[in-house]
Amino acid sequence: MKFDKSMLLLYAVTDRSWIGRQPLYEQIECALIGGTTLIQLREKNLPEEEFTAEAIKVCALCHKYNVPLIINDNVDVALKSGADGVHVGIEDTPVSNIRKVAPPDFIIGATAKTVAQAQAAEKAGADYIGVGAVFPSPTKKNAIRITTEQLSEICASISIPAVAIGGICLENVMELKGSGMSGIAVVSAIFGAEDITKTTGELKQKAIELTL
Repeated sequence: MKFDKSMLLLYAVTDRSWIGRQPLYEQIECALIGGTTLIQLREKNLPEEEFTAEAIKVCALCHKYNVPLIINDNVDVALKSGADGVHVGIEDTPVSNIRKVAPPDFIIGATAKTVAQAQAAEKAGADYIGVGAVFPSPTKKNAIRITTEQLSEICASISIPAVAIGGICLENVMELKGSGMSGIAVVSAIFGAEDITKTTGELKQKAIELTL
């Protein structure tokens, strides 16, 4: 699936912390029905074989809704499962190494917390940058905070699109308006919601307003 910055509008990142009421697969489908524009499958503790099997199923589900699937961190799982791309952190596999082995349209996202990191990722071949945490994050309590000013500086310093992440919810998302990013990445505000489909739709509307 060829990358377009519109895919970043509402970027949903999975987390198993909230699968008590519904299986993860069902939660993802609820988010897709609600209008999420990209799914990132994040599994920190699954063995690679199980992660790959899950990714194959989730990839088919995402493609049913014409939405790309990104795998967090694990390049091998992304390539084996047929996912559309991978997102890597600052300490993970270098973007330039991934670009050498990946198919031409393989999407590569990279985390950046500074202008220098963002520019280096772009030069290495990243398609987009993830910037955060822009608010205190319930899923990454020790995440380094990024101010809205820093977010704006990073977005202005690169020619590829950026997505903001970290503690974003319906109540605070509009504080990011004017920062220059192409979308928002959300974890608990979607997958911890009582009604995932409804909340996803509301967040998508906010994201549209935010990026106008």
